[in-house]
Amino acid sequence: MDDVHCIPFKETGYFSKLICDYLDQKQKIKGFYGNFSDLNSFKSQMDLKKSFPVENRRVLHSSLKKQYQKIHKPTTPDSKSLENIDLLLKENTFTITTGHQLCLFTGPLYFIYKIVSAVNLCEKLKSQYPDKNFVPVYWMASEDHDFAEINHINFRGGRISWNEDVEGPVGRQETASLKSIIEELKENLGLGKNALKISENLENAYLNHTNLADATRFLVHELFGEKGLVIIDADDVELKKISIPYFHNDLVKHEPNALVEKTSGKLEEVYFNQIHPRKINLFYIKEGLRERIERNENQWSVLNTSISWSQDELEEELNSHPERFSPNVVLRPFYQELILPNLAYIGGGGELAYWFQLKEMFDHFSVPFPILLLRNSVLGISEKQFKKLDKLELGIKALFKPIHEIQNSYAAKSAPIDPGMEEYRRKIEKIFLELEEVAHLTDKSMLGAVDAQKQKQLNGLDKLKKKLLRAEKRKNSDFMERIADIHQELFPNGSLQERHDNFIEYYIEYGDQWLEKLYKQLDPLKLKFTVAKW
Repeated sequence: MDDVHCIPFKETGYFSKLICDYLDQKQKIKGFYGNFSDLNSFKSQMDLKKSFPVENRRVLHSSLKKQYQKIHKPTTPDSKSLENIDLLLKENTFTITTGHQLCLFTGPLYFIYKIVSAVNLCEKLKSQYPDKNFVPVYWMASEDHDFAEINHINFRGGRISWNEDVEGPVGRQETASLKSIIEELKENLGLGKNALKISENLENAYLNHTNLADATRFLVHELFGEKGLVIIDADDVELKKISIPYFHNDLVKHEPNALVEKTSGKLEEVYFNQIHPRKINLFYIKEGLRERIERNENQWSVLNTSISWSQDELEEELNSHPERFSPNVVLRPFYQELILPNLAYIGGGGELAYWFQLKEMFDHFSVPFPILLLRNSVLGISEKQFKKLDKLELGIKALFKPIHEIQNSYAAKSAPIDPGMEEYRRKIEKIFLELEEVAHLTDKSMLGAVDAQKQKQLNGLDKLKKKLLRAEKRKNSDFMERIADIHQELFPNGSLQERHDNFIEYYIEYGDQWLEKLYKQLDPLKLKFTVAKW
């Protein structure tokens, strides 16, 4: 195969109708987003975003400068990222944003693909609009509190887990206890140049930084800093100040809930809802605490605590400590667009699905809705694996089918007769059509018996078909096992490779060349699934 082969997302079987209809720009989904994700739409999006407040740029610049001082390095961070932070002060600079949880050691592969998509899109846009600047941004989901979702990676057929009793925002979790896990991982990495480099990066990230947010910033910066990626932690008091009026609205007027409910109702008529808004879409956070805020008439309280406020007390708390108010999945995207001069959000299918529910909220508050871009999805195939596929005569599209279908198809090709039994089915249908005519002329009450006998014969044919396929599989058991083995390698446990594997395995094998290859192989605006030879 060529180094890159692209397949429509809907032909993979792994993407929802909602996402496939969006990519096809079906009319029934058009009311739930703004500009579509093609190159020409970005000019219109820049026109929408040119009103981004200058003061917000200054706050953003100042906050990012402070955050980057937390990177523990013998030298200063790569100048490309710092240059991009300074460019954010300019009115002709825009961002392309992706985001993800603070997964241990970056988590699944698609974390990497999201950022590569953002970097590549910025380069495409700069080529198309040379008088503008485009900055790739990784939004750290440091305020999330579901530690169980992020505390593990799959590695070489096993799982590495960080088992801690964590409460509150995961970004504030101390990383000292990872020392033994990193030591264990190092023992399995080997002594090659790439293994030593990634070991050093992991130690510097997680053992020279005190919390998970700072550790993740370092590691991601080491991987993508030279490409100018800017990493933002929105768990920041100055950035939260920008959102005070909107947080107040959510707490007191509850308009976001009403608006998202309205949009969700329309979307659910045709598709499904990924998220469900609440009356109040904010958490209250402190060290070791992230709990929902609820309202009972004129009293606000924090669940599972003794914290409560009157309206005056709540407003005083919000104005004095906005950093203690953390947006949930409904308000987080809105908060993002308030503090970034952003043109597009790059996410997976599940993420884009909930963005579609937010369009009317953005319109109501006159905040431009970003272009939604489905991230690059990749199936990486090594030269060795490709040779196996070639010997098995397995085509690229066939790989995406469930393993039993692939094996059945192979057995069908090798069978001495058509295992679908279509010719024999047609013969049975013809015979019983003639018998029905005889029964109709003789005694119409016989038609039921004829039909029952026909169905009995067809059912017997189906059973025979299954037996024939099983016999062919037994006869070709070696091939069946080889098909199962290669399918398990490429689709671990029947899942997409990118949702299961961690980048470390591939970095050890290919090093920095692997990332460079991804930059060349992935086109963020291709809007197709990529099968890449590594």
